[in-house]
Amino acid sequence: MDIASLLESLGGKTLITLTGLLIGVLFGVFAQRSRFCLRSATVEFWSRQGQSKLAIWLFAFSVAMLSTQGFASAGWLDVSLARQLSARGSVSGALIGGLCFGFGMILARGCSSRMLVLAANGNLRALLTGLIFAVAAQASLNGLLSPLRLWISGWWTIDEGARDLLALLHIGHLGGMLFGLLWLGAAVFFARRAGLTAREWFGGIGVGLVVALGWLSTYLIGLESFDVLPVQSLSFTGPSADVLMLVLSPPGQPWDFDIGLVPGVVLGSFLAAWRTHELKLEGFKDGLSMRRYIAGALCMGFGGMLAGGCAVGAGVSGASVFAVTAWLALLGMWAGAGLADALIDRGERLAHLAR
Repeated sequence: MDIASLLESLGGKTLITLTGLLIGVLFGVFAQRSRFCLRSATVEFWSRQGQSKLAIWLFAFSVAMLSTQGFASAGWLDVSLARQLSARGSVSGALIGGLCFGFGMILARGCSSRMLVLAANGNLRALLTGLIFAVAAQASLNGLLSPLRLWISGWWTIDEGARDLLALLHIGHLGGMLFGLLWLGAAVFFARRAGLTAREWFGGIGVGLVVALGWLSTYLIGLESFDVLPVQSLSFTGPSADVLMLVLSPPGQPWDFDIGLVPGVVLGSFLAAWRTHELKLEGFKDGLSMRRYIAGALCMGFGGMLAGGCAVGAGVSGASVFAVTAWLALLGMWAGAGLADALIDRGERLAHLAR
């Protein structure tokens, strides 16, 4: 059955929501099996202790970039109308939001997508963190924190014509593919040095492919649909806020890709953990750790909305289409994570190793 037949039988909104659900399930499975997490990758990079999580993240990052640009080069995909490229962007929002998000994910010991995956496995710390993250994201979009977000975003903005890095550099989709190959080579190098298992290789590559499939599937459905459906891929800041509003105030947001994505990730991660007997209830060990996680969730919620995306939304999906602001947000996340790790966690690790 082709897309046109599915649209005729299901309708555009239902089909795109089910597509988001399926993409979310695949992401949840691959992320759970590989332990994909930007926070872990940044800690390994800045502390120079271990390379396995860095290799997994690089696989996802490079494969998403390579596959997305490959689809575009083949004429199967056009991302020029994606929000990361077609709307006015904020350089100040990307940099400061990225710094805030990176700092927060160190405090919360995981990025927003990792919180979803862990919550589905029975981690109550991740569940609380994810809920507060969604509340902070919604407050930053339309609530109490919205004026601050808009104020910072207005410091330095760029027109939509200046957001496509491939166009600015005049290298096209082929240049994007070659750049992706360089990062893939780095991923293979670190994976071999770290002795990654086949499961970790497969999981990291799978995460990257799912991001590219998100772009491709939403584009192809949008071409055939009478409804206006944006071309998009995985992100968890806005979608988490949307799902929260759907739960708290039905009917909330209209059914779309994002509404299917979040529960899909939870379902995929749960099934993957259930299949391998990894479901386990975990909670906070003390009040101090709880305060740390809450602070991290608030930083991530505000930072992700300010930056225009989370570790996946900006750091992988946005980077795979070479949006300037996404790359700036990603740089901010790595810098913020390094700063937080140096100020908060590195001393604890050194003291632990000295014992």
